[in-house]
Amino acid sequence: MANLNGFNANDVEPNTAFEPIPAGKYLAAITASETKRNKANNGSYLELTLSILEGDFKGRVLWTRLNLDNPNATAVKIARGDLSAICRAVNVMQPKDSTDLHNLPLVVNVKLKKRTDNDELTNEIKGFEPKQSPGTSNTSSSQSQQKPVSDGPAPWKR
Repeated sequence: MANLNGFNANDVEPNTAFEPIPAGKYLAAITASETKRNKANNGSYLELTLSILEGDFKGRVLWTRLNLDNPNATAVKIARGDLSAICRAVNVMQPKDSTDLHNLPLVVNVKLKKRTDNDELTNEIKGFEPKQSPGTSNTSSSQSQQKPVSDGPAPWKR
């Protein structure tokens, strides 16, 4: 039994059920990490908590699990690839601890997945990318689409 003396529900807005966010790319940051034992108790995974940093879903939280210690070699290979993508996205190539990856912006590619236990949709992170610097995402594509400016004959024809 817990003492709830002093709590008044009239003073607090009630929580509502969170629907999954739409599929897409979101600027986020890892805000927490923890190693946990897997269900079979024959390995562990690194659980990362990510918070969305901007837009309509600012403050929403997502999770991903990296099976870094697992008897299934394919699961470990996938987890190590995701960890490499995270490290590259936040430019921390040799983290000593998972906390080295915290609070650094990166872009997460979020998908919707149907849960097998209740057929409800849930979010799943399917990719990690570096945050684009302001102006860099459009600069290269706009330059490649522009027609060359000519000030007379081409240099090789002079």
